[in-house]
Formats: sequence, C-alpha cells, structure tokens
Amino acid sequence: MASSAAGPSNQVHHEQPQDPAALRASSVPLHPSDYTVGYVYSTEMMSHFSRAPTGHPETPERISEIYKALVKHHHEPKMKRFPIRLVKKEEALLVHSEDHWDKVQAIKDMTDQEMANSEDYYEQLSLYIMQGTTRAALLSCGGVIESCLAVARGELKKTFAIVRPPGHHAEPDEHMGFCFFNNVAVAARVTQQLTPIKKILILDWDVHHGNGTQRAFNDDPSVLYISLHRYEQGTFYPCGPFGGMQSSGEGAGLGYSVNIPWPERGMTDADYIHAFQKIIMPIAMEFAPELVIISAGFDAAEGDDLGECHVSPAGYAHMTHMLSGLAGGRLVVALEGGYNLESISNSAMAVTAVLLGEPPSQLPPMVAGESATETVFLVAREQSKYWKNVDPKACEPREGLEDISFSIPEILKAHRQHYLYTQHDMMQIPLMSPELERRFSTQIMCSNQRKPATRATVIDDIQR
Repeated sequence: MASSAAGPSNQVHHEQPQDPAALRASSVPLHPSDYTVGYVYSTEMMSHFSRAPTGHPETPERISEIYKALVKHHHEPKMKRFPIRLVKKEEALLVHSEDHWDKVQAIKDMTDQEMANSEDYYEQLSLYIMQGTTRAALLSCGGVIESCLAVARGELKKTFAIVRPPGHHAEPDEHMGFCFFNNVAVAARVTQQLTPIKKILILDWDVHHGNGTQRAFNDDPSVLYISLHRYEQGTFYPCGPFGGMQSSGEGAGLGYSVNIPWPERGMTDADYIHAFQKIIMPIAMEFAPELVIISAGFDAAEGDDLGECHVSPAGYAHMTHMLSGLAGGRLVVALEGGYNLESISNSAMAVTAVLLGEPPSQLPPMVAGESATETVFLVAREQSKYWKNVDPKACEPREGLEDISFSIPEILKAHRQHYLYTQHDMMQIPLMSPELERRFSTQIMCSNQRKPATRATVIDDIQR
C-alpha cells in the first residue's frame, strides 16, 4: 500500500507573513505619508482685494509671494498640502457673536452702490470690502482651524497657514484692522473642543497688538497670550491702554495675558531675542503648553514701512526655533500682517526652514537697546506677580554702570601698590612717555628716604 497519500492531519502548515497591505482598512492610505510638516494655501483667498486707485497694503500678493517662495526654495515638496475649508458658523460662534457672523455674511450680498455708500464706515474700521471678502475671510479662518487640528490630532508635527485676510484684530463683536474673523482665536477654541489639547500658547509677534485675540481669552487661564508690539504709550494702532504692560488679563485669566509694549519704532533682533530670553520663554516653560500657535505677522521685519522695525529673517528663525522646543514640538504658524512683499517672503522662508528642521542662521554679536532693556525690566516686574520663572533682578538695565571687572594680575598690582604706600611711604613715579606709562604703570615705586648711595626702587615683575 502506498504511504505517500498522507491525510490532512499529517501535513505541516507554515503560515506565511501577511502582506500589511492585505490587512489595511479601506480608510488607510496604501502608502502612509511620512510628512511631518504641512501647509494650507488657496488662491481663492485672493478674491478679497481693494479697488482703491492707490492700492492697499493688505494685498492678495502677500500670500501668493510666500507660496512662490516655498516653491523657489524647494520647501514645498517637503511639506504636505492639506485641503482648506470654510469656517463653520458654530465654530466662529465659539469666539464671535451671531451679530458679528451676520455682518460678515452680509458683505457678499451687498450691491456695488451699497458698498460705495458704506466705504466711510469701513474706512473708520481700517477695512475694505468687496463681494469676494466674505469667502476669503471664511477660508482664512477655516485654514487656520485645519492647521491646528492637523497638529493637535497628531497627523503632522508642524503646520504653516498661509492665509489672508489676517485675524488678530477682530474682536468678538467687531471686525477691524484688516481682520474679519479672529482666525487664531477660533482655531484655538475649536482645537480645545475637538481634541485632547487644552493648554495653548498664542505668541503674537505682529508689530501691532492683537487686541481681538487678547479680548477672546482675557479671562481664560487655559490660553496664554503673549504679544510683542509697538505701543508708544497707546498711540500706535490699535491704540489705547489694552496693549499696555499692566493689561494682564482679568478674573481667572489674570496673568495669562502678557504684553511687551515697545515704546518706539526701530526695534531689532537683539531687542526681540532679549524679550524672548527674559520674559517669553521663562513664562512659556512655566505654563507648559500642549500646543503653540504663532500669530506670525511679519510687519516688524526690516523693510516694512508700516512696522518701521528691523527684525531680520534670521531673527524670526531664532524665535521660531525657541518656540519649537515647547509642547513636544507641536507648532502652528498662522500668517497675520506683513506688507512688504520681499520682507514677508524672506521672513516666511526662514521660519519655514526651521519648521522643516533646519537650524536658524547664525546671528552676529548683539546687545539689546536701552529702550528694550528698560521695557523688558518693567514687564518682568509686572509679570513676576504671576510667574515664578520671571526674575526682575536678572532683567535690570545696566546702562550707565562702569566696567568694574579686573584681572587677577591687576588686583595684585593694586594691592602691592597700596601696601608699599601705606607701609613704606613709597609712591608711583611718573614715566617719560605714554608708551612707558602703558607698559609699566603701577610697576615702579620710589621711596622718599635717601640711602647713602641710592634711592630704593621696587619693580613689580608681574607681566601685563
């Protein structure tokens, strides 16, 4: 009888490894993305533009030039472009009133005559409108929301929202200052509602105070708002005391609004870095955010006529690099102001390079100016009421103090000179030339007691 026909029970089955693709759920991409950085952008936001013959600083090219620079510098292929969408009404109402929502929605249905009749009204609010305004504003806000959600849900580590119109001046009940919806504030609220992320730092380096963003969170300790801006005793836009250093929040949010109000134009990299090192980073470390959002206006950049300051692309890169060390690296950059197209593009590229993991360019040796150190000291005194990490003594200005440091040889020479004078009535003698004084000053001493053959002289052999 042949034994080769063994039954099934005698067969040994070696299971082959399953192809991961065969186990893939239909919702999972066949080739998982390895992107860690993304961006959102749409030319539809360029449908909002000014018809004024003289133009307007808040131009559509602000975002298109940044996108062109992304492509030119070969950053775009390294970043995931994700879809933009309109902000939903229920999302906007987390920050804005229903009346505010209705006002922005009504713009798209206005006739040309109605727009012409309302031009003065909008001019007083530092706004211009047209039929494309509503959709651009809805997309701008929705783009920042999607940027924050992508990071908060762990889909990406860092994102850049290349959006307009900007948002940080828009208050809960009013649009103003080129802004219609407060993009960052709405995005922060949606993130808190839909993800486990609850503690959020909003760092606003736009040259103007983000009055709308601070207003949205003024009594909320879950959102830390920090702004560096030109203030000039409340005379710089948006004007008033709300952006002053004593405006630190209210109620449960007291201490969770931090204003660093520059007293003049012309602030530099050194001034901004000084504020970061002494105020912003110590407070941020103590707060320990779970997400960082930069309200990234580039109107403090060198060359911007509205901001009239001198922050370089490298300066913005260093600030971004410092903030990247917070919140486990979860960082969203949302475009705000910036009106010189070259400056905004160069600055945005420097920030993008840091998002992609490149080190910031080296800065030259620098020292913060007198007005900056004085401002930082006063802010430190105010914020030390609320934050243990802020040390006003470490921020105290030192201008006007003489350099009182000496080398050890200089100290020894001075001690010996004093000893010889007090114990032996020996005096330093003048030398015949400035060169001799430079080389041998304090090293040659002479007594006034005559010896039979000579005068006693001591030469200190400690070399300079």
